[in-house]
Amino acid sequence: MSITARTTDAGVTVVRGEEEVFRRTAHLFANATSLTCAANTLASWGWTHGPGEAPGVAGTSIAPRHPDARIRKVYRSGMLLDPAWSQRMAVVLRHPGVEVRVADEEVNETIIIDEKLVILAGDLRSGERTYSLITRRETVRGVSSLFEAAWRSATDLDVYDAGAAEIRRLAPQVLDLLGRGVKDETAARELGLGVRTYRRRVADLMAALGADSRFQAGVRARDLGLV
Repeated sequence: MSITARTTDAGVTVVRGEEEVFRRTAHLFANATSLTCAANTLASWGWTHGPGEAPGVAGTSIAPRHPDARIRKVYRSGMLLDPAWSQRMAVVLRHPGVEVRVADEEVNETIIIDEKLVILAGDLRSGERTYSLITRRETVRGVSSLFEAAWRSATDLDVYDAGAAEIRRLAPQVLDLLGRGVKDETAARELGLGVRTYRRRVADLMAALGADSRFQAGVRARDLGLV
């Protein structure tokens, strides 16, 4: 018999797997008037990104029912390079109360429901992630403050996305060329670009991935599942 949850301290419960998280919090999601979320990859919080069903919870909506619910989401900029980004955002933005911003730096993967419950994503173990469900008031306030700081420093999705469209289109090819160690002159010819333009696109890609070098860009791309 597997253990799906354990209480580590007053107000803190650690659970394994998305299904167990949602089983414990489905009613809170449905009745939420305030929901904040921070994610580094499209796989993070996949069951909270829009209307639909949580894994193993048939017939249960994952979107707040309240028409005036405020939903704020912060995503790491590298996610905009994922080919599935536009499709995912089409689902996310169905709710009228959704605001989305983009952060250049890695974010702490977090969900906060009505300033009463924090869900922190943990490590992946045996194919399942662990999650900490926190109701301790002081901790909830602290995590909320960190989210607000990330929110203030992030860029509105429409502003960021307008400049990311070209990078997203070229990202798979550029990452492949960088991974193969192709020289800039040859890579530029393959893409039909001038060398200076190609180098600008590489710099833009590195910035989107929060990388300081081409090697680091490749590592970040692998972490995000882009290559």
